[in-house]
Amino acid sequence: MEMSELAALLTREGLALLEDTGALESRDDVARAVSRLRADGHSSELVSAVVGQASLRARAAVKFGEFAQRMLFTRAGLEQATRLKVAAQHAVRLRRAGMAAVSDLGCGIGGDSLAFAGAGIEVDAVDADEVTAAVAAYNLAPFGEVASVRQGLAEDCLPEPPRASHAVWLDPARRTAGHSETRRTAASDWSPPLDWCFEVAGQRPTGIKLGPGLDRDLIPGDVEAQWVSADGDVVELVLWSGALAREGVRRAALVMRDDVRHEITAPADAEDAPVRELGAFLHEPDGAVIRARLIGEAARMLDAGMLDEQIAYLTGDAAVTSPFVQSFRVRETMPAHVKTINAALRANDIGRLEIKKRGMDIDPAAFRKKLNLRGSQAATLVLTRSAAGRVAILADRV
Repeated sequence: MEMSELAALLTREGLALLEDTGALESRDDVARAVSRLRADGHSSELVSAVVGQASLRARAAVKFGEFAQRMLFTRAGLEQATRLKVAAQHAVRLRRAGMAAVSDLGCGIGGDSLAFAGAGIEVDAVDADEVTAAVAAYNLAPFGEVASVRQGLAEDCLPEPPRASHAVWLDPARRTAGHSETRRTAASDWSPPLDWCFEVAGQRPTGIKLGPGLDRDLIPGDVEAQWVSADGDVVELVLWSGALAREGVRRAALVMRDDVRHEITAPADAEDAPVRELGAFLHEPDGAVIRARLIGEAARMLDAGMLDEQIAYLTGDAAVTSPFVQSFRVRETMPAHVKTINAALRANDIGRLEIKKRGMDIDPAAFRKKLNLRGSQAATLVLTRSAAGRVAILADRV
């Protein structure tokens, strides 16, 4: 979004049109809205701004629920924004650590700042981009008594002098300047630079939100690294320092399903469990558990072992219910050959098949085309490696 579009939108006419338009779910919805608004005589700039925001509000419902209909967005800002229920966990961490204020440096559209302000924490929100800062100011306007927004560089906006009850929240940009959707690939190309972020974390209570696939070699040794998954998706890695880090915790996997949270913590990467033969159940650890290298902790909780020392599957003989794994009851195991698998599918009357793979160079979509799926039953096919080599496991979700 350009500033001229935002200026057109932030008028009585623009905001009224946005409210009347509602969320636009599909391309057909967008086309109809554009035709209607242009036929009513509105400028192309205003129509573009209104339709763009109405489309983004529809997409934002996944992250912000009903609050999305009261917010403004940029495309890149929405993609990078923290889900509201995850941001609420960030705010809880700050409150429990006794933080009265936070500098949100690189606030984006204000997702985390909304949660901080909602928790009663004084917020100084800063973003380098003029449009993004203006959008954040609109979104945080209901919290005007505790939240302020300004444009600036994170490096220039640290609170001085440092205070024990004043936290710093950093969300380094992982995109090119402005609102491009081009991803940054080099850690040195982030803004603000990661080295600067880590220096701040060494001096003040700090939370640094990063992508979950960050090179682990970049993680400082004196911070708590917490990987977070929400409803099955690994959404972030947060590095906590100072009073925001928990004593004795250096690795954590936070798993959120609906509004319930579960967590595994450890003082370091966990030692893997011993390899064992495939049992009655196969367990697939949540992505946050895998990223945090806490598979061994999950295995010991479930009385399970590794299927292969290089593969993130666990196995055991006991039925378990755990938020940290998805479990499958094994029907049968066979060599990973199409002919053998098709015979098993026919014998089990399988017509609907979920295909999962790990440790094998196979395209599940292409592999599916080789299978004869003509039965009436459903199952899961897991293509992976075990101590016995490449195997196909026919199973049922528990």
